[in-house]
Amino acid sequence: MNPLLSSSSPALAVIRADRALTVVRAPEIPDPAAMATALAGAGLRAVELTFTTLGVLDAISTASAVTDAVIGVGTVTTPAQAEAAIEVGARFLVTPALRPKVADVAVAHGIPVIMGAFTPTEVLEAVELGAAAVKIFPARALGPAYLKDLLGPFPEVFLIPSGGVNSHNARDFLQAGAIAVTAGTEVVAPADVTNAHWSRIGSRAARFVHSLD
Repeated sequence: MNPLLSSSSPALAVIRADRALTVVRAPEIPDPAAMATALAGAGLRAVELTFTTLGVLDAISTASAVTDAVIGVGTVTTPAQAEAAIEVGARFLVTPALRPKVADVAVAHGIPVIMGAFTPTEVLEAVELGAAAVKIFPARALGPAYLKDLLGPFPEVFLIPSGGVNSHNARDFLQAGAIAVTAGTEVVAPADVTNAHWSRIGSRAARFVHSLD
């Protein structure tokens, strides 16, 4: 196994401790620091912004000032994006699929990359490329049982289901062996971000965290 498959990374250690990370998909984020504060205060300290958001690099830089939050970036598809995100303070990277050149940048900088995969072949390739964890996407397709099946041949791989994970099934994914789950629009609705409804986001984050127990 790749040495990055350990919890030695501070960012990955937070994700494992919280058993979750939040992915934020919104056209823009009017106050990234306020959003990160609301999420971290509710127990979701790892926050993944994405390159589908306008001005994401500025948002990463601003949100990174929130000391209780660990800010990463998702939908990373090119090494240039990876370099730019790390430069402004991203502490972990997430790819939607296998991206060897992105993995090279992450490994070179000592930044954990969570790489998107679905099949056993893709999971193994992600590990060989240096992924600190593997994002199983879309998780809704085959559910918690599929995650458990993947851990049969890959018991040491850190799996994080994403896509279709919610407060009703998140605990099932954890019980199936996931190290963490991804909280999405159920917690961070794009409209709430656009309208700066940070207290609502905080309340939904707290409910999601409660559902994990």
